[in-house]
Amino acid sequence: MTVKIDIFTKNLDLTDRLNDYVIKKVEKLEKFLDEVDECRVDLSHTKTARNASDRHVAQLTLRGKGFILRSEERSDSIFSAVDAALDKMRRQVRRYKGKRERGRGDGQTIADAINLVYPDEVPVEDEEQAVIARRKRFVLAPMDELEAIEQMKLLGHENFFLFYNANTSEFNVLYKRRDGTYGIIIPILG
Repeated sequence: MTVKIDIFTKNLDLTDRLNDYVIKKVEKLEKFLDEVDECRVDLSHTKTARNASDRHVAQLTLRGKGFILRSEERSDSIFSAVDAALDKMRRQVRRYKGKRERGRGDGQTIADAINLVYPDEVPVEDEEQAVIARRKRFVLAPMDELEAIEQMKLLGHENFFLFYNANTSEFNVLYKRRDGTYGIIIPILG
């Protein structure tokens, strides 16, 4: 791997044999994923682990543009913990690459796919494009429906009013109907 491999230890001596073993094994990940910017290996020994087979911990972290992959495994030997963490990392890399490659199948980015103009279609330039002219942020104070009607009148809103319903603990939209009565929209996530 052309990327530098950082190895950190805690309560464990990093021998030359262990260092060479980790570097040799981690470099093999290059054939699975070549756009890694940083690779970090954390090795530790915990004397007070409840189970003797959980005393050695190997944690592997790969960072690249747009992704972070991490695996951690425990074992009774540091070498077997490193092997188990690498196996888990290989599975994560395959899953990550599969998600990226499954998309459109033609290798183009999402932005390119959205901006496609098909030859049959001619872009219409006469249509007006919706423009958001203003964005507002405001604090929602919990209130009941009658308070919301009063607040709507006080603010001079004629069409609608968004409020947090204190009785139901959900967001509601109060609106004025054509016949002068009021309606409430209760959104439900789909």
